[in-house]
Amino acid sequence: MIVTIALVVALIVTAALTFGRFARNDSWRATVTPLASIIGSGFLICGPLLAKEFGSAALLAMAALLAIAYAAGWVIRFNITHVENHLANAPFNDPIAWTARITQGVLALAYAVSVAYYLKLLAEFSLKPVAIDPAWQPLAANVIVTIIIGVLMLLALGGGLRRVEHVAHGTVSIKIGIIAGLLVALSIAWARDGITAPLPPVRLSWASIPMLLGLIITVQGFETSRYLGHDYPAGLRIRTMRHAQWIAAAIYLAFIALLTPFLSRAAATEGVAGILDVMTLIAPALSIFVLAGAVSSQLSAAVADSIGSGGLINEVSRRKINVPLAFTVSGALAILVVWLTDPFEVVALSSRAFALFYAMQCVLALLVSIKHRAGTTLHRLGFGIVGTICIIAVFVGAPAEG
Repeated sequence: MIVTIALVVALIVTAALTFGRFARNDSWRATVTPLASIIGSGFLICGPLLAKEFGSAALLAMAALLAIAYAAGWVIRFNITHVENHLANAPFNDPIAWTARITQGVLALAYAVSVAYYLKLLAEFSLKPVAIDPAWQPLAANVIVTIIIGVLMLLALGGGLRRVEHVAHGTVSIKIGIIAGLLVALSIAWARDGITAPLPPVRLSWASIPMLLGLIITVQGFETSRYLGHDYPAGLRIRTMRHAQWIAAAIYLAFIALLTPFLSRAAATEGVAGILDVMTLIAPALSIFVLAGAVSSQLSAAVADSIGSGGLINEVSRRKINVPLAFTVSGALAILVVWLTDPFEVVALSSRAFALFYAMQCVLALLVSIKHRAGTTLHRLGFGIVGTICIIAVFVGAPAEG
C-alpha cells in the first residue's frame, strides 16, 4: 500500500509540474533551474551520513548546513544587483572585473569536479542492487562513470549536446515527483509503526564540523541564478533564487525529520547509497523508487553542470575555446577526479571547490560595496563572516567517511 500511495503522489506531482499552467511562466522556470541543481541526490545521502556523525542531532546539523547555504545565497543575490551593474560598465583591466573572471574560472573547475561527484553517486546507486564482489565495485563504478562522460563528450563534439540538455531538463519534474512520493512513504511508515528502535544518542562536537562543511556540495546549486542574466531580469532571479532555497530547505528538513524513526538503521548503513537499505525496511519496492530518482537526478545534474562548466570556460577564455572543446576539457578533468578519488572524497573535494567560489563571491561583494558605497557596515561584516566560513570549508572540509 505504501508503494502504491507513493507512486500515485509521485505521478500527480510530476503531472502538475509538467502540465500545470504555472509551469510555463518565467517565474517558475527561473525557480526550477536553481532548485533542480540544489536538490540532486544530495538529500538522499545526507540522511545516513548525518545520522552516523550527529546521531539524533542530524536535523540540527542539516539546519546549520542550510543556514550556511542561505547565507552564501544572500551574498550572491547582492552581487546580482551590484556586481553585475559594475561589470557592465567596467573596463577590461578593472581589478574587480579581473576578480570576477578568476571567480568564473573557479566555478568552471568546481562544476567539472561536481560532475564527477554526481556520476560517482549515480554509479554507486546503480550498483547497489547488483551482486558484485565488493572488491571490484569501485572499479566497476569508475568504468561506468568514464563511459557516461565519454559519451557526453562525443555528443558535445558532434553537436548533439542540445538534445541531451533537453532530456536533462525534462527529468526535473520527475525528480521532484519522486521526492514527494518518498516523503509520503516515510510519513505513512512513521504513522503506522511509530518509533520502534531506540534513537541514536545526540553527538555534537567540534570534530564534526569538518564533515559538515564537507557536505556543502549537497546544498549547492543556487548560484546558477547568477548566470541566467541572458534569460531573466535581475529582480526575477533574486526572487526565484530565494524561493528555490526555501523550497529546497523545506524538502531537506522534512526528509531528515521523517527519517527520525530510522536514524539508528541509517547510521549503521555503509556507503553513499545507504538510504536504499533504509527504504527497503519500509517496503522492498521503494528501493527501486529511490534508485530511479537517484539515477535520473544525478544524470540530469551532471549534464547541466557539464554544460555550465563548458560555457564558463568559453566565457573566461573570451571565446577562444569554443563550447564543445571546453565541455571536453571539463569532461577530461572530471574523469581524472573520478579515478583519483573515492565517493566520499569527491563529495568533500566538490564542497571545497564550491566553498572557494562562494568565498570569492564574498570578496567581490565586499569590493563593490566599498567602491560604490552599496550596502551598510553590517552588510560588509556579513560578507566577511560568510567568506571566512567558506574559507574554513576549503581547508578543513573532510570526506564524509570516518
